[in-house]
Amino acid sequence: MPSTETEPVSNPPADSNPPAEKPGFSSRHLLALVALLWTVALNPIAGLLAGNSQAEVAVHFQTTQIAWFTLGSALLGTFLTPFAMKAAAMYGKKRVMIVATTVGLLGDAIAAFATDYSTLIAGRVIAGAYGATVFIAYALARDIFPRRLVGTASGVLAASIGLVGLGGPFLSAWLIDHHGFHGALWFIVVSTAVCLLLQLLCVPESPVREASRRMDWIGGLLLGGGLSAIVYGIGEGAAWGWTSGKTLTWIGLGALAVLLFLPYESRAADPLVPLSLVKRRRVWTVFLAASVGAGATFAVGTVTMILTLMPHIPTISDGLGWSVTKSATVQSPISVLVIATAVATGWLARRVDTRILLAVGGALTTAGYIVGSQLHTEIWHFILLGLISGPGMGLVVSVLPIMVIESVAPEEQALANGSQWLIQSVIQVIVSQLVFTVMAQDGVVMKGTQFYLDGGFANGFLLVAGFCALGTVLVALIPKARRIDTVEAGQAA
Repeated sequence: MPSTETEPVSNPPADSNPPAEKPGFSSRHLLALVALLWTVALNPIAGLLAGNSQAEVAVHFQTTQIAWFTLGSALLGTFLTPFAMKAAAMYGKKRVMIVATTVGLLGDAIAAFATDYSTLIAGRVIAGAYGATVFIAYALARDIFPRRLVGTASGVLAASIGLVGLGGPFLSAWLIDHHGFHGALWFIVVSTAVCLLLQLLCVPESPVREASRRMDWIGGLLLGGGLSAIVYGIGEGAAWGWTSGKTLTWIGLGALAVLLFLPYESRAADPLVPLSLVKRRRVWTVFLAASVGAGATFAVGTVTMILTLMPHIPTISDGLGWSVTKSATVQSPISVLVIATAVATGWLARRVDTRILLAVGGALTTAGYIVGSQLHTEIWHFILLGLISGPGMGLVVSVLPIMVIESVAPEEQALANGSQWLIQSVIQVIVSQLVFTVMAQDGVVMKGTQFYLDGGFANGFLLVAGFCALGTVLVALIPKARRIDTVEAGQAA
């Protein structure tokens, strides 16, 4: 791998007699960790509940515009993220996190009380505001926890994806089966309210601030608006047609806005994202390699969900026809391995070059999904898939925030986490939509419903494996940086 590259990351203050640090988490740190973990898990659990409620919502409100039930919140979250990361750097991470969660809670309540579809969608869109809190939680981990605990805390936060994958499907099935989509919406309201309470009571504010005190509104509109347009165009591409004028217009205008963002930022007095930050080799290579790997890893759920839940209809659909409960039970070992590996990664990062951890994780996910492309019809096939890809996924998602911390100074943390989150989100949308497109090439449309044959599922796994392999290869571009246990941290500890 490349040799060490000097990065402008702050060194810890010298102290010839540093105070002895107590091992483990104090009660105060544990409460803060629970609050941040709840914050990180809130967005995916709300997305899971909303996604599984779509069919009932569409029937209840007799609508053909059901895509907006989940797409609207994702679009607002993408649009607000550039403004949120700049505001967090200027005014305080906790303050911005609480504002975003409060707005999201308002949206959740509007959706739960809604009696018509327009109001429901308005609430769901507003709820997308707390999508911008995930990267803030990761950024706060550096400021809240002492240096010795930063890696472990980041790993625990990343384990939230495993927690949601382990318990989310069972919770979703129980809520929707017994209480309908209204039960799911009210559960989201309660979860967001508890999250806000934990943030207020258990999370200290970080004293770390960016020197600039001016919001770059034009830059935010170009970046947030451009990426939102791209996400919208890609999200609707399968329905509109990838070569249709609407798809190309939305993607083209979004790409144009993002391209205009770059020269504008280079001349802005107070840029939204200093280009000097993303031009550093350590930063842009981590963003690229880790985001490709993580985005692809998250997108594999598109294949496994459709494969396990679609009915089996000879010559028409090669889905397995499992119930939600059976699917969740069979795939639970994957989630357990993701959780265990993610928690362990914080300890490993203090002893092993994080580039190696990311490369190993990428190699395992690549191998696992290649195996899945050939073996995906029996329960033991999924157990084998989990044994290979589960630890890989845990490594990829947990080492990513640690590598970002290793690459930037404390005052750059919110901007760096937000930028990386945006890149990963767009890549995940792209890979997910490509998966749908590839699987449809070996599928059948019957009475307006798209079904998929075995070859389509195999190709979907192979596509994800290809992106994971690309992310693994890109790790070779990343220069070495100081380890997580030597960075400046714990300003709010």
